Amino acid sequence: MRRSRGRTIALNATALGVFAVMIFPVYWMVATGFKRGQDIFSDPPVWFPWHPTLSNFTDAVHHAHFWASVKNSIVIAVAVVLLSMVLAFLAALAIAKFGFYGRRAFIVLIIAVQMIPLTALIIPIFLVLSKANQVDKLTGVIVTYLTFVLPFTIWTLRGFMLGVPKDLEEASMVDGTTRFGAFVRVLLPLVGPGLVATSIFAFIQAWNEFIMAYVLLHSPEKQTLTIWLAN
Repeated sequence: MRRSRGRTIALNATALGVFAVMIFPVYWMVATGFKRGQDIFSDPPVWFPWHPTLSNFTDAVHHAHFWASVKNSIVIAVAVVLLSMVLAFLAALAIAKFGFYGRRAFIVLIIAVQMIPLTALIIPIFLVLSKANQVDKLTGVIVTYLTFVLPFTIWTLRGFMLGVPKDLEEASMVDGTTRFGAFVRVLLPLVGPGLVATSIFAFIQAWNEFIMAYVLLHSPEKQTLTIWLAN
């Protein structure tokens, strides 16, 4: 009994330690946002903002091109999420529910694309977009982001769709529902959590991406928020 209790205490202490290590960067980021300039770079460090200020936020909001960068990031992220969800959902549905020639090769290709590092494709992507006159345009960045977001979203949604028993769709069709009705009333609601999860991932990827946006967007009024912060 004592050994079991001691083990529980040790596990809880370990979990609290891991949680503290994981949450500390978030706390430090938030606390630094409210610190004065002299407190941010002080030695020894100031662990808590004893004299909180909002000047860091007001300076950023009133800085040149801030709101334009926010708008560009929102436009790119929302466009990538909407397009990737539509394309990935249809592709995942075809892979999970239908048998066609080259299905296994397509699945292997999806996995292989995710293994290619982004930095290895910067020059080819830039040359292709340059020939298409899409450099320094938001549309070019959106298309570029889609090429990297789609493989993961297709693979993730495929897993969710494989988890939906085919018998449910067949049962609804036996009750008089059409195939499209079974898709809308049975499959779509059950895959809803997968759509939410993959859309969040796509949004985070499009919002946080820096390298491709830095290479493709040159004009200050077209840069994303990540580039604005770096500059």
